[in-house]
Amino acid sequence: MSEQTRVHRWGADLQSALAYPITSISRVISAILIAIVTYVLLILSTFPEMSIQMLGAGLQWFDDTMILLTENVLATNGWFGLALIISYAVLTGVAIVNVVAQISVTGISSLSDLIGVLPGLVASGCASCGAGLLGFLGFAGAMAAMPFHGDLLRVGGIILLLTFLARAGDPRECRLNI
Repeated sequence: MSEQTRVHRWGADLQSALAYPITSISRVISAILIAIVTYVLLILSTFPEMSIQMLGAGLQWFDDTMILLTENVLATNGWFGLALIISYAVLTGVAIVNVVAQISVTGISSLSDLIGVLPGLVASGCASCGAGLLGFLGFAGAMAAMPFHGDLLRVGGIILLLTFLARAGDPRECRLNI
């Protein structure tokens, strides 16, 4: 297979994977809900103690907390950083809908594809520094030395998610690589 054919096929598989959630209303709603939950978790994780205090005082502070933390992300990371967080949330919604569909079609034997999405979820899980769970694994000091406020990690996580989606393609199709 030539390199041009491989790139074309990769793009077609990525397009199929991104289009799958919009093939039915229930998938669209699922992807949107997962993206919203992901965005909320990412924004709340920027200042976890503040989030716990505000939400501990009552759920009436939820909207104020989200606005304050979104403004903080915008002030510290700019529009590019906020766009990366939104992109990450949307791609997470698409990836989870595709993984659920793939498991329902092929069963648990497709666990290797599920594992393929984990690096992307782990690498760019936090909206504040982009460290995600890597900070919990002891890499927080290394994250402080990284340039661009963690945007490189977010870009890396998004690339990993896009790679997973392109590798998996449309979850309804089974393909043999010859």
